[in-house]
Amino acid sequence: MDDAVAIPTPDKDDKDFWPTVLTAVDPAWNEPTDDDSFVMDDEVLKTVRALTERISTRALAYQAAGKPFDKALMAAPDVQLALLRALYEAKQSVDRLAESAATVAGRGGASYAQLGKAWGGIKRQSARLKWPHAVAKKSASESIPLRYAGGTAVIHHEPDADAWWFAAVAADQQEEESEACHATSTEAIARATEFLLSHAQPTRQASV
Repeated sequence: MDDAVAIPTPDKDDKDFWPTVLTAVDPAWNEPTDDDSFVMDDEVLKTVRALTERISTRALAYQAAGKPFDKALMAAPDVQLALLRALYEAKQSVDRLAESAATVAGRGGASYAQLGKAWGGIKRQSARLKWPHAVAKKSASESIPLRYAGGTAVIHHEPDADAWWFAAVAADQQEEESEACHATSTEAIARATEFLLSHAQPTRQASV
C-alpha cells in the first residue's frame, strides 16, 4: 500500500503528466494470484465460446432452425473441435497483442530482460528472438516503426529541431502526423500509441 501511495498519479492535463507516465514504475506489476488466473480463464472461455457458436457447424444449424444453442451441446465432439479452433484464434490474438505491448514497452525504454521477465520469465535472448524489433538500437537519427491496436506508425527524429515526431495510420484508416515537438522518442511513441488506440477498430469477427 505504501508503494502504491508513493507512485504519482497526475491527471492528463497536468504539465508533468507525460514525464511522469513515461518514467517506468518498478516493479511494473504484482504477480497474479490463483484467483486472478481463474478469473482470466473464465473471461477467456466466455470470449472463445462466443466465437465457437459463430463458427460451429452444429451451432449454425441450430441458428438456421431458429433454435437456441443449449450449453449441453458443448459436449458434442464437433463443437469441441470448433472450440479448439476458437482457442487457436485466441492464441493468435494474444500473440499479436503481446507483440504490440512488447514493442511499446521496448521502444519506451524497457530492456529485453524486462520483456522476458514479463512474458513468464523467459530469458533475454528468447525475448529478443520472439520480438526482434521491440527494442530499438541506440541511434539518434533512427526512424522507429511501431504497430499497435491494428495501426502503424513511424517515429522520426528531426535533427534541425533536435525533436521527435510521428506519422501514423490507425486501424480505421485515420491518419495523423505530429509536429516535431516531442523532446524524446519515448514521448513521441507514447503520443503515437495514444492516437492508434483512440482509433482502433471495434472488435471484428475473425475470418476462418
